[in-house]
Amino acid sequence: MAVPLPAGEVGMDLHRVAVLGGGPGGLYAARLLKLANPGCEVVLHEQGEPDTTFGFGVGLAAGTQRKLEAADPDTLREIVAAGLRHDMTMTVDGGIARVRNDRLVGIARTELLAVLQRHAEKAGVDLRFGDRRAAADLDAEVVVAADGVGSATREAGDFGASIDVGRGLYLWCGTDFALDDAVFAPVRTEHGVFVTHAYPYSGAGATGTSTFLIETDEATWRRAGFDATTDATDASDDTSLRYLQDAFAGTLRGHRLIGNRTRWLRFRTVRCDRWSDGRTVLLGDAAHTAHFSIGSGTKLAMEDAIGLVDALREEPDRAAAFARYERVRRPSVERLQELARRSRLWWESFPDRLDLPVERLMVAYMSRAGNVPLERFASTAPDVVAAALTQYGGDGPPPAGAITDWVLDRTRPAPAAMRELHADLDDPWSPEGDAIVARAAAGTGAVVLTGAADRPAVLTRTDLAERVRREAGVQVAVAAPAALRDDLAAALVSGRMDHIVLTEER
Repeated sequence: MAVPLPAGEVGMDLHRVAVLGGGPGGLYAARLLKLANPGCEVVLHEQGEPDTTFGFGVGLAAGTQRKLEAADPDTLREIVAAGLRHDMTMTVDGGIARVRNDRLVGIARTELLAVLQRHAEKAGVDLRFGDRRAAADLDAEVVVAADGVGSATREAGDFGASIDVGRGLYLWCGTDFALDDAVFAPVRTEHGVFVTHAYPYSGAGATGTSTFLIETDEATWRRAGFDATTDATDASDDTSLRYLQDAFAGTLRGHRLIGNRTRWLRFRTVRCDRWSDGRTVLLGDAAHTAHFSIGSGTKLAMEDAIGLVDALREEPDRAAAFARYERVRRPSVERLQELARRSRLWWESFPDRLDLPVERLMVAYMSRAGNVPLERFASTAPDVVAAALTQYGGDGPPPAGAITDWVLDRTRPAPAAMRELHADLDDPWSPEGDAIVARAAAGTGAVVLTGAADRPAVLTRTDLAERVRREAGVQVAVAAPAALRDDLAAALVSGRMDHIVLTEER
């Protein structure tokens, strides 16, 4: 449990702190602030009522649980007790790949908020619900703005905010039974492909509940007529829910989809040049967002809360504390945002890969952002990786520790004559990417994609190579330094390219 600073330690002498927003980040920050400063008045203002929330389940991975345990073991203990552990399954055309993940916990958002409200009150936080306030109206030395992705505080302040809107569309819904595992499952319809990321978060079987997130591309969304069913109201899109309930009938096992302000959205990635402005500091989605396929807003917000309270405990004044908070947290947040950006781009193009065997598709999924090495994945899902390697190389699998060499030894040599296409870009599905695909399709013979030697550039080239080989119908090699052999092996097994050309790192 967080404890007050011992006498004589450096730290702000806080008397009044206001928190805007009663989501997980705001509640957790308020509790930790009160525990660290028992004499400080900590007031949380939430415009909604305590028993009203939107959304379904929340997932907390092992790394986040470790951080929460170090900061506040009492709260984590109750979260885990109320949550539900589950593994992960991908199902494509009858093929199933299952990955064990027994440290992933799903919990109902309503239950998580109830736990955090109880612990905030227990610490002595003054919780004021139904109370819409602005930072400028509050009498406090520090105002913590945890008011979400649509933060009014961020819009009213000087934070240098920018928002990038994704191309794909998604909606959050739920279902009235608990799935056995987290499930990734695409369905083909007359209008195109929809894919669900679904996971259980309470109960078991017919007595439980699951989150059911569904994504699709814009062309499919329009062909299904959902551009006409989406509006700006708070009502759920019942037309889409009925359609998707039929489309995912197999995964739903006869159960229904449940809406809660469920409507089609495009993901908004929020970035801010500054996380503080005067006495106000942003936390969680108000400061930054990361695509749900790899980053959890709840995870980032609660970890922000830990970082902010630590900074306030360790610095003698507000400006220094806010600077320390941002200096410590920003690298982790930006790293996750970059991983999430790559993951979002991969999911937005997911239907193009459904010809792959499910095991190779699972490898492609796990390696999509470059943060899960093939060798490490093999240690947690040996059967899946062994099947994927056998499908790729025709024999095997190799012994542990030898996967990269095994894959590269079985990769066909690149043709002697290849057209070179220089490719330095951030988004393989951008207009610049379109132009490279068109150039590849306009000629004959294999192409090699060249460019910068740094790892982010090479990972982007492997994604572009996948576009080229699928859309232009030509063999593709990627030029990259030998130091990135592990990434290249994962890309080959994932079907992103046909060949590699190893270069000297410059």
